[in-house]
Amino acid sequence: MLESVLIANRGEIACRIIRTAKRLGLRTIAVYSEADADALFVKMADEAHLIGPAPARESYLRIDRIIDVAKRTGAASVHPGYGFLSERAEFAEACAQNGIVFVGPPASSIRAMGLKDAAKALVEKAGVPVVPGYHGARQEADFLRARAEEVGYPVLIKAVAGGGGKGMRRVEGSADFDAALESAQREATGAFGDPRVLIEKYILAPRHIEMQIFADAHGNVVHLFERDCSLQRRHQKVIEEAPAPGMTPEMRAIMGKAAVEAARAVGYVGAGTVEFIADGREGLRPDRFYFMEMNTRLQVEHPVTEAITGLDLVELQFRVASDESLPFSQDDLTTDGHAVEARLYAEDPEKEFLPSTGKLWALDFPEGEGIRIDTGVQAGDEVTPFYDPMIAKVIAHAETREGALTKLADALGETLVAGPKTNVAFLRKLCEAEEFRAGRFDTGFIDRNLDALEAVEQPHDDIAVIDGALTLMERQASELQVSEFGRSDEVRSPWSFSDGFQMFGRREGSIPLLVDGKRVDAREIFSPENVGSSVVVIGDARKSTDDPEISIDREVEVPDGVYVFRNGRQTLVQFFDAFDVDLEHLNGGDSVRAPMHGKLVAVFVKPGDRVEKGQRLAIVEAMKMEHALVAPADGEVAEIAAEPGAQVAEGARLIVLKTEE
Repeated sequence: MLESVLIANRGEIACRIIRTAKRLGLRTIAVYSEADADALFVKMADEAHLIGPAPARESYLRIDRIIDVAKRTGAASVHPGYGFLSERAEFAEACAQNGIVFVGPPASSIRAMGLKDAAKALVEKAGVPVVPGYHGARQEADFLRARAEEVGYPVLIKAVAGGGGKGMRRVEGSADFDAALESAQREATGAFGDPRVLIEKYILAPRHIEMQIFADAHGNVVHLFERDCSLQRRHQKVIEEAPAPGMTPEMRAIMGKAAVEAARAVGYVGAGTVEFIADGREGLRPDRFYFMEMNTRLQVEHPVTEAITGLDLVELQFRVASDESLPFSQDDLTTDGHAVEARLYAEDPEKEFLPSTGKLWALDFPEGEGIRIDTGVQAGDEVTPFYDPMIAKVIAHAETREGALTKLADALGETLVAGPKTNVAFLRKLCEAEEFRAGRFDTGFIDRNLDALEAVEQPHDDIAVIDGALTLMERQASELQVSEFGRSDEVRSPWSFSDGFQMFGRREGSIPLLVDGKRVDAREIFSPENVGSSVVVIGDARKSTDDPEISIDREVEVPDGVYVFRNGRQTLVQFFDAFDVDLEHLNGGDSVRAPMHGKLVAVFVKPGDRVEKGQRLAIVEAMKMEHALVAPADGEVAEIAAEPGAQVAEGARLIVLKTEE
């Protein structure tokens, strides 16, 4: 067995690798960026070394710095995790050249399968069906547009070196092709350092099914059954499960054989995933699936495979990297029950899943039989705009698919994240969706059901707001009032209001609030019938201060407000202070503002340009994803308030328009 390992990654996968390595008796060495100085994985490792600033290009993608740390610390091996350098042949070669074991496949396998165009050509020669499209070397925009016309719209533009939905765009027609190509290339360059793309026909009603394979250096190759990863948004997997619903033994055997042969063809060693797209219009059929790509690394969703097989894939990686043989053959492998994984992200489903940043004021996960949590953060950590916004993976395992989905839904209901917006309520809705439970779904399921999944903007929850207001009022009263005469025992009363005076009768005053950053006015009513108490009212919702129990899940108080959780939804309630206004981020006017913290990577207009409603004006990049900013109305560009390349805060004014509406 290896003696030590350097983990060339961060977040939850770094934590997972460290736990397994320590159990095996390996010394663990972490590398980290300035943004991760206080991260959980840094604290868990036996030693940790700074490798650069927050941007991945200057830290986690710097092969030279990682190798330097490995040499200085005497690391016997490097585990790349997933993402970053995990599928870079140059990294595997650099490790080999310096006498360091790369916990992954040889560089030749990464080159053969790590680039989607080369992989498709390879498996096509072996007789494996591939999605129709262009997988060649030419990258001129006019040439690629012509190939898309030949394939027929809709098409997918996909980064050759891509993964995780990065550098991927669906194009419905030729008018949208150039902008989509430019965006995909720019995103691919930022995420993988390689702008090349391929063109694929978009399969209708697609099911995304992948086979987990494992190989050792002694010629043994097996598959560890399939996973279904069809629930996606922005081509990013959201919920994964194993086995795949509707999978027949015949199709599993055919697909598994294709995956194993693809691995053998490139002399593969270690953990890998062969991904297929299946036409799901008539159920899963062995004559209607196509090879998409091979990921030459561990996958984010590997825990569902571990749950149904009882194997530890990270431990297997270390054993194979130590030149051990696989301890089983294909015939030895069986499945046990069903497992489902949900990716808990810091993002706002009500705002097109925009990434969300900020401090994690509270973080609680459920425990119990069949429940597993993989996370790389803890309460008090910051979610930054520099990396993937995943907070945790919540995994449930049960005897049946129905049981696993119910267990996962219950676990999500007990999960609490206070601070950044999250998709936890959305995930629970997905687990409970009747069509998904019945197995009637494909990769477009989420987009077709945004309203039912409440992944569109919702009105604020009046009950949650009232609960927050009552908590803030109680806290305000308890903090009063120390003076030279000592503490006052005065309670909140009609005399608290300073907007008028009356001796008798009903008394009513306004409570100015901020609810998730928006101004909301509650009313507090005193009447002769309720002496010593008041009623807080918003719309048709009301509650008395002497009966504060409201149907909520939980509260988390923070210095400037209170987070109220109800039905899995988070609401931040604060007192509005008219003298504490951020003029730069005020809403209103005709300003186009940054929807999240990130980097302004492109501006497509200049002062004086005429623009039409919906026209692309700029691109903001956050957490390795691009987000287009469009004109809210017809008008003229009056001002460009930020330069491309600048880091911008959420709500910052970027472009000012003179609009005609």
